[in-house]
Amino acid sequence: MRFFKTIFLALFVLATVCFADEPLTLSLPKEQAELWSKATSATMALRYGDAFEISKQLRSRNEGAGCVLENVVRISVYDDKGDTASLIKAGTLLESCKTEGLWDALRRFEIGYVQGETGHSVKGAMTTRSAAKAFEESKELEARAFFAIYAYYIDKSFSWVPFKSDNRELYLATLDSASQKSERFWPLFLTPLIWMHYDKEDFATGLKLAERGLKRAPNHPVMLQIKADMLYRLKKYDEAAGIYERSAADYLKRTGKSIRYWCSVLNLIRIYSDKGDKAKAEQWRKTLSDPKYGELKSWMPGSLMDDLKKQKLI
Repeated sequence: MRFFKTIFLALFVLATVCFADEPLTLSLPKEQAELWSKATSATMALRYGDAFEISKQLRSRNEGAGCVLENVVRISVYDDKGDTASLIKAGTLLESCKTEGLWDALRRFEIGYVQGETGHSVKGAMTTRSAAKAFEESKELEARAFFAIYAYYIDKSFSWVPFKSDNRELYLATLDSASQKSERFWPLFLTPLIWMHYDKEDFATGLKLAERGLKRAPNHPVMLQIKADMLYRLKKYDEAAGIYERSAADYLKRTGKSIRYWCSVLNLIRIYSDKGDKAKAEQWRKTLSDPKYGELKSWMPGSLMDDLKKQKLI
């Protein structure tokens, strides 16, 4: 989900960037790599305070990588809690991280995401493309996985062109492998992989991948919503509604009426509508009259809003 909007518009970018003289590696000394992995584990366990503390430890040893990690955690806070201030701060601080080579590419990859999420889609596409071009030259699995996130949608967009090569299956395989082998970046690889299968309408595989994610991060609230999305598309309405009912209650308690809370509400409207339970669909639809929804409406996923409007549910 998080990369699709930014990457798709990269079709319109013409610039190319050469990184031949830069080291094409994301490798770190063992101790530093372990710190990043610990921060990832803490983030996926919702222990954001611990993740920030670990980021500071890495930053004291490696300023550039630690700076990028610190803001990856901030973006994760936004993705979970809907903390838009955290997202904006991450974008600002990433601009000043002192990085080189593929670490600079990763920095710009994250900046591209922030730009896309904050309404600067074309600029975000340009930033993402320049980062992806650096990853393309590396032989490392993690670097190739970051490139695959970008390249998959480019090949999809040109799939109608006769004799144009289409490497989407390769990119899916690369992401699948990296999401299993990478301790540092697995959530950044698994999430787009799931949405690629969703895009293919391969919801059964998407569900299996979401369950794989939940084995590594039990009860992670965002991964639970993703699982519910797959169940909904598989017409397992009761299971999907159950997850989103619990998700709405959980987010209301943890974050108040945040972005993820309203995502739960919107999904419950369409799940109950498709199930044929018009009363419950209407019950949830009435909550949209809350001014807090109006304040966050522009942050709702475009695909979700388009689907609801197409079905005339909102």
